[in-house]
Amino acid sequence: MKISLNWLKDYVRLDASVDEICRAITFLGFEVEQVIRTGAPELKQVVVGEVLVRDKHPNADKLSVCQVDIGPAGGVKTIVCGAQNYIVGDRVPVALAGAVLPGNFTIKQSKIRGQLSDGMMCSARELGVAEDASGLLILTDRPALGTPINAVLPPGDVVFDIEITPNRPDCLSHLGIARELAAWFKVELVYPQENFHGDTGAQSRPELLQSVRVDAPEDCPLYSAHIVTGIKVGPSPAWMQQRLTAVGLRPINNIVDIGNYVMLEYGQPMHAFDARKLAGSQIIVRRAADGEKIVTLDGKERALNSRMLVIADAAKPVVIAGIMGSENSGVGDDTTDLVLEVAYFKRKSIRWTSRRLALSSDSSYRYERGIDPHTALEAGNRAIDLLVEHAGGKVVGPAYIVGGDVPWQREIVVTHGFICEKLGFDIAEADMEAAFESLELGITRKEPTPTRGTAWTVNIPSWRDDLDRPIDLVEEVLRLHGTDRIPAAVVSAPGLALEDDPVVLFNRRVTDYLVGHDFHECTTYTLRPGRELTSWVSQTAAAELALANPFVDDQSHLRPTLVMGLLDVLKLNQARGVAVSHLCEIGRVFIERNGQNLECAAVAFVIADDAERKWLKRGAADFYTVKHHVFALAAAGGIDLARQPLVPVTGSFCGWQEGHCAAAGEMAHGWTARFGLMNLAMVKALGIEGKVYAGIFAILPEQLAGGLVRRKYADFSLFPTALRDLALVVDQATPSDTVRKKLAGLARAAAGGKFDVECVEPFDVYQGEGLPAGKKSLAYSLVFRASNRTLTDEEVNAAMQKVQDELAKTTDYAIRK
Repeated sequence: MKISLNWLKDYVRLDASVDEICRAITFLGFEVEQVIRTGAPELKQVVVGEVLVRDKHPNADKLSVCQVDIGPAGGVKTIVCGAQNYIVGDRVPVALAGAVLPGNFTIKQSKIRGQLSDGMMCSARELGVAEDASGLLILTDRPALGTPINAVLPPGDVVFDIEITPNRPDCLSHLGIARELAAWFKVELVYPQENFHGDTGAQSRPELLQSVRVDAPEDCPLYSAHIVTGIKVGPSPAWMQQRLTAVGLRPINNIVDIGNYVMLEYGQPMHAFDARKLAGSQIIVRRAADGEKIVTLDGKERALNSRMLVIADAAKPVVIAGIMGSENSGVGDDTTDLVLEVAYFKRKSIRWTSRRLALSSDSSYRYERGIDPHTALEAGNRAIDLLVEHAGGKVVGPAYIVGGDVPWQREIVVTHGFICEKLGFDIAEADMEAAFESLELGITRKEPTPTRGTAWTVNIPSWRDDLDRPIDLVEEVLRLHGTDRIPAAVVSAPGLALEDDPVVLFNRRVTDYLVGHDFHECTTYTLRPGRELTSWVSQTAAAELALANPFVDDQSHLRPTLVMGLLDVLKLNQARGVAVSHLCEIGRVFIERNGQNLECAAVAFVIADDAERKWLKRGAADFYTVKHHVFALAAAGGIDLARQPLVPVTGSFCGWQEGHCAAAGEMAHGWTARFGLMNLAMVKALGIEGKVYAGIFAILPEQLAGGLVRRKYADFSLFPTALRDLALVVDQATPSDTVRKKLAGLARAAAGGKFDVECVEPFDVYQGEGLPAGKKSLAYSLVFRASNRTLTDEEVNAAMQKVQDELAKTTDYAIRK
């Protein structure tokens, strides 16, 4: 929000320096992002002169040698000039020797093409007051000779570019900032004088506007329309143009400029209709029809829907309510009668429409943050005063005011003791009362209390909707007291013996693990293009993950996996010749389940073929490498994948290479894991060289809340193990892990608790000659140990015999001899 200092001085007497005003704005709770100075800087040795003689330069066709009278500042001077837009008798700015112009350009007495020049006649651009450099600045008012140029040029301005916090929409106006500064500097605030108070007189022109109807009062609680006839469209006054230009608005004509001026003054947007262009002489505030179209002032055709609020006449929509008018609704050079709209639109409706249409304006910016409906008509009266004064208009009937907000009344009771307790130091009661009054927070009642000092009942004005609790008044007192005046004191606070959030602990554990195994940690966007999601999730899930209004096409969906981003990073590094093969990321993913998007904590990694040239290479990564890492990551989340069934990932998700990847768990259990070889065709299409293995583990945050079960010390046996091998012939389709679990269960049953079965692991697989068709041989190593003795061959052999007998009885596995 740009605020003009000259404009502020209409409402509050500010004798402070610019630095002091910036400091005040900052301590009042706003940020001054920039201070812009407009107009001419201080220009010493630049005065008014008159051209007496203009002769052609003897050595240059485009130069002239002039005799210029600067009066008491130095008499007649000889000046060489290249401009062509002046004649003898014109009065112009003259920079004398020693003058310093903008850009640190110092004027010196010098020879130009052999002719001595005592100074320079100046253009507007050379003085820093405008961009025009086509010729000299002609002073048509003919000020006295020798007058310092700063006394002739329009005074400059200081513009503060202020960041207004979202809770203070009342300060999106010059009056709002003036109110704050008046309270800080303890000076009087002067409001603009109103002459029009709603009286339209006896004259009525109902043919210009026959009716106003509001069909959507829930989004437009207040709508007013006044008719102003006999206006003359033309330039707005110079002072108004200067102020609008200073704050970044381009003057257009007196009607448009008055609407913008009052919006920047009061914070209330408004719109002026050409009465002749309203079909049926009607205004209808309604919702648009689905597919209804409007061409807005920026020249773009926009399709509307039934959730959007429009201002329409009897035939068509003419304004997108609170945002922008149409090309054919505004005031033109031939407009003589207008209808002035001042309305209150609910912020939710305006915000939704603005985002949906990707269309914003100064009006929508204010409506989205909330305007004060109780001062809307006051702002309208101010605009009518300016229209009558500067456009020659006259207000006629009928005037329409439809609706109205609930009468405003909000009071907060706060005590002196409460404020001091929250501040941590004492402020005098008189100073607190003065702070309330200066902010126009009226005190309606004062009562003493036994222990808390005076209790004030404070009346909150309608423009301060952000004040609704006693603690809010504590902040107001402190703002005006000054945070720089808080006395120094020792801060004491109780220590909180709390652990970090479970998600943070999980992220820390998996990061430590992966970085410790030489993975490079990456960070990628949580939004992905929709076209790539089909490689990872179903069409239903992709639809659920789509954003309603994405900013760009390649960030249109929430990511269901971290692997996509890691593949992008891998591709980028390979393209730049960076020999990186191990990448990981810890972040959030979104997994669709039964029409609901579940936000999960996730960790993923990719391992690519190592392209770096080395004298000794390690073995390449394979399925079991990534399986080992995923098992470790799941364990960091409290999930033991060794106890979970693994299933192959089918062709439904072509991001994985079928037959070379596996999955465990599902979101019904609160977690899921996938790992294996990435789809070779997909990897090649992405432009990535070689094979890529990947793994991902995702878990709901609530599943991590229980934390990890701490492992406790357990005694271990000091006696040797007994090893046995067993080869089984099974169907080719039978997973090895299924056989292993069956074998381990039978071995433990055979041991009968007399000794332990420490592990059962496969060590060989064979298919081919000597085996029946469709069969394979799996060889397992069984490790037995007792905690209190060395096992004998007899008891281990007996247990193995029981295992073989049970296998023959309960399975179709054959023991390979």
